[in-house]
Formats: sequence, structure tokens, C-alpha cells
Amino acid sequence: MPLHWIIDSKARLFTAVAEGGVSYSEATALLDPMAGANATTYRKLFDGRTGSSTMSPDELLTVCARIRSLHDNTKIGALAVVANAEQTVVYARLLGVLASAERPIKLFGTPRQARSWLDEQPII
Repeated sequence: MPLHWIIDSKARLFTAVAEGGVSYSEATALLDPMAGANATTYRKLFDGRTGSSTMSPDELLTVCARIRSLHDNTKIGALAVVANAEQTVVYARLLGVLASAERPIKLFGTPRQARSWLDEQPII
């Protein structure tokens, strides 16, 4: 599976890594355990440097809408996204879609930078 994740309830941190092509069904499969574990309030680190999307534009918008729907009923933890130089523009656009949520969101070049920033964010 191209998406791997760890839900750390003690640290209140959800970490996900993409490796290879990520399909619509795989992206939505990531959201189910996050919602089921009530981890939407957790701080989130997404490392997409070795991943890519195989989703159509409509599927990608549907995933973004699903993420946004998770924001409707609860506060949402900070999101740090790690991307390589080629992905920066694409991820910046996706973050723009998600940015209206009332939570800190930031793009980074390394997991260390992302984690340092997340460690400074409030734990909800």
C-alpha cells in the first residue's frame, strides 16, 4: 500500500508517508482510521516526497472535500506537509483548498523541519 501511517495517541500525532502512486481509494482509506480513532484533533505530519497522485482532478477535489467535512464537527490539529521541490506547487494548491480550516498549515522540505514546527503547535 502506498500510504503508511502511525496514530500516536500519547503524543496526539498522526504521521503519514506516501510511497509511489496514491489512488482515490487509498487516500480515502487513510481518512477512515483517522476519523475512527478520533485523531482529527491530532497534529498531522504528511510526508509526500516519495509519493504521487494517480487521482483525477475530480477525485482529488472529492478527497479534499472529505477532509474538509471532518472539520465541521471538531477542532482540527496543525498540519505539516513535507514535499520535494517538484511537488511544492501542487501541494501548495492543495493546501489552499484546505486552508480555510481554522488550523495552522505549513509546507516543509524535510521531516525534521516539519516535526520541529509541529512540536511548537498546540496540542488539542
